[in-house]
Amino acid sequence: MLAGAAVAVVAIVVAAFVVLRGGTGGSPAASAPATAGDVANRYLAAWSAGDDTTAGALTDDPAAAAAAVKAARTGLAPTAFAATLRQATGDKAAIHVKWTLAAGRVWNYDNELRLVRDDTGWRVHFTPAAIHPQLGPGDRLAVRAAGGGPAVIDRDGKALMTWQPDGPKAVDPGFAPLVVPGVGRLATGSGKSWSVVLVDAAGKATTLYSEGAEQPRTLAISLSSKAQAAAQAAVDAAGAPAMLVAIQPSTGDILAVAQNAQVTSGNALSGLYAPGSTFKIATAAAVLEAGAATADTVLPCPGTVQLGQRTIPNDDQFSLPSLPLHSAFAHSCNTTFAQLAAQLPPDALAKAASQFGLNADFDIPGLTTEAGKVTATANPAEQVESAIGQGKVQASPFGLALMAATVAAGKSVTPQLVRDRGTSVTTGYAAPSGAVLGALRSMMREVVTGGTATGLAGSGKVYGKTGTAQFGDGSQANGWFAGYRDDVAFSVLLIGANSSKPAVSTSAAFLRGL
Repeated sequence: MLAGAAVAVVAIVVAAFVVLRGGTGGSPAASAPATAGDVANRYLAAWSAGDDTTAGALTDDPAAAAAAVKAARTGLAPTAFAATLRQATGDKAAIHVKWTLAAGRVWNYDNELRLVRDDTGWRVHFTPAAIHPQLGPGDRLAVRAAGGGPAVIDRDGKALMTWQPDGPKAVDPGFAPLVVPGVGRLATGSGKSWSVVLVDAAGKATTLYSEGAEQPRTLAISLSSKAQAAAQAAVDAAGAPAMLVAIQPSTGDILAVAQNAQVTSGNALSGLYAPGSTFKIATAAAVLEAGAATADTVLPCPGTVQLGQRTIPNDDQFSLPSLPLHSAFAHSCNTTFAQLAAQLPPDALAKAASQFGLNADFDIPGLTTEAGKVTATANPAEQVESAIGQGKVQASPFGLALMAATVAAGKSVTPQLVRDRGTSVTTGYAAPSGAVLGALRSMMREVVTGGTATGLAGSGKVYGKTGTAQFGDGSQANGWFAGYRDDVAFSVLLIGANSSKPAVSTSAAFLRGL
């Protein structure tokens, strides 16, 4: 009798081992428990433990069940999960499901499993409804903060950020990285409102559970996906560290802010650089306002000129016969503008720069910007250097886009980004007179039709100014173009390009993209 009892104990232990391990080398059916309640318990234990394969094997559709429970777990990303049996009666099992999600959010619900029996034993009859009663084929589960939906849209309604469990996330992290993250911080709600949604194959979302009364807010911003894509493609193809900012003159809307991966320091919105001859827009305005010359005044353009202790050369020391001021502007005669600036008061260039927004200061929600810095000169040497955008004159790509927008609009421009959160003007500005701006437009058009930016002659009716500015020890130079076409003003900076021609080519690529 003792020997028989020992054999019985061994048999029980082996049977228990087989049940717990889900079978040996055979099918799960070979070790299926004798009752429906037993198989339901085993299925729920495997599901709770994240053992999707074992859970699937205890159903009548193992592959579909394993894939579905895995997809639900992936979609909801719980920090804890438990599915427990409430009651088993006949071929039905009442269960309770508890998902503990991020930030301690808990979603509870009851469900019912159907069980079926064949000659191998009991099985859970699997359909997506075994996970949640409303889940159907092709559906998926997701968690959304603040009720879900888009968090940030562009000017045309395209979603740039969507609400996720931990806040707004960019649809494309590589899209406008200098703009979108800052706007996303504005879109962040209290975090108390959240929901679990069922998303069907067509993308339609149905809320299964929600907490909190906070309604999601969608921020509309001025950025244009089309302009941004064109700007990014243009700088990516530039072959050098490149930046581009575009502004709509009529509204002040910021349309695009782009720079490529080769830019290792500074940024297009607040990085300050010598603007080179693009600053001649301000210098020409100062000359015209002072009455030192008109657009038609004929002036010399020697290859170099000695002014006090400074020798000012033209690019490659080119020289031209005496020519009208508008032509000197188109051909970017440094010597002409340096001689004119030497006759102006020390604060004339700073005042002119302020009329184009280069000394303005804005508090733009979601962005940190700095347009430029131009102060009164301390001596004649600084004055002639400032006249050609060197020395202490500084501007950002954002600032030069604002300058071009001012010329195009014929008035001061307040840059805008978030539709319902206006820009606060800390330091404002007033544009030059209509007469001065009219003369500048004619000069800027001539730059493209017969001056230093003829590479843009096939890009439509473009107005602008090129610039080259030395930096560091003077052995290298940045290349610029600032201008506008129709209702799009923009500036392009190529760091270390040593010429303005690559900036002109990048501008042409941007305009083609539009």
